[in-house]
Amino acid sequence: MSDNLPPTQPPVPPAPAPGQLPINWEREVLEKLVFATIKEQRANRRWSIFFKVFLLVLVFLAIASYFNLSILGADTEVGRHTALIEIEGNIESEGSGAAAVVIPALNKAFSDESSVAIVVHINSPGGSPVQAGMIADEIGRLRKGYPDKPLYAVVDEICASGGYYIAASADRIYVNKASIIGSIGVLMDGFGFTGAMEKLGVERRLLTAGENKGFMDPFSPQSAKHKEHAQEMLNEIHQQFIDVVRAGRGTRLHETPETFSGLFWTGARAVKMGLADDFGSVDSVARDIVKAEDIIDYTQHEGLPERVLKKFGAAMGGGAFKAAVGEAGRVSLK
Repeated sequence: MSDNLPPTQPPVPPAPAPGQLPINWEREVLEKLVFATIKEQRANRRWSIFFKVFLLVLVFLAIASYFNLSILGADTEVGRHTALIEIEGNIESEGSGAAAVVIPALNKAFSDESSVAIVVHINSPGGSPVQAGMIADEIGRLRKGYPDKPLYAVVDEICASGGYYIAASADRIYVNKASIIGSIGVLMDGFGFTGAMEKLGVERRLLTAGENKGFMDPFSPQSAKHKEHAQEMLNEIHQQFIDVVRAGRGTRLHETPETFSGLFWTGARAVKMGLADDFGSVDSVARDIVKAEDIIDYTQHEGLPERVLKKFGAAMGGGAFKAAVGEAGRVSLK
């Protein structure tokens, strides 16, 4: 008889009365806390794995870029060739027009025993007079150190202002008949907001230690004294530019009252004015002038790791600083 009895079921706890906590509520709370902790740990673990993989990829790209540059660099056994250096875009402290990028490439190209001549390929509207001056000075030094190795400047689209500052230091300048050449001048640009501030009822509160410390402040009226001082600086830099052009072009330059006025001309007109020597491209100069058709690029190209690091580092910090401070009063060869 006892073998036919139904199995006993565990007693069902009575439902809690309204307003009362259920039985074993402490256990339920603990379980929820444990599961929440485990979920958070898993999420943190995933992010940790992601950043570790990201860093490993960056290291891998940096190593690959290094060895790639080593393999393709001028240390590899190459025959008689024309060395090429590209200057593209604005002449600034960063990019292909920076002195820190161009000067090492120039030194490597000149010192390579297999290079017959150097071609600096310029497509630039201008930029910093400091960067352009440093590059031009280095070209002059290297030309004296390697008198049998000429340096030619070749222009496709534009070689103006700071770009021409560099080109003027070359042995010869080759252009296309439609290239833009010239703009031998200096400018200092900015904005003034004093009238707009008065209309908006905004008061400028500028405190300085030094009577001229607020020089070129866009939110303060421009005094005659500051304007005169700025013009003197521009004239001095302009004269430095003129001296470089005259020294580089010599008797080939046919000066007119407009030569150093800041105007620019076509390549065809520039040849007639003596601002350029002849028409040509990188390939034609290497083939017909240098007589070495093999072209080796010595330009220091920025790799992917450097671009990524700049995006996350220098671009964020430097960009935020420029956005906050502004660039009013910047001197430029443009």
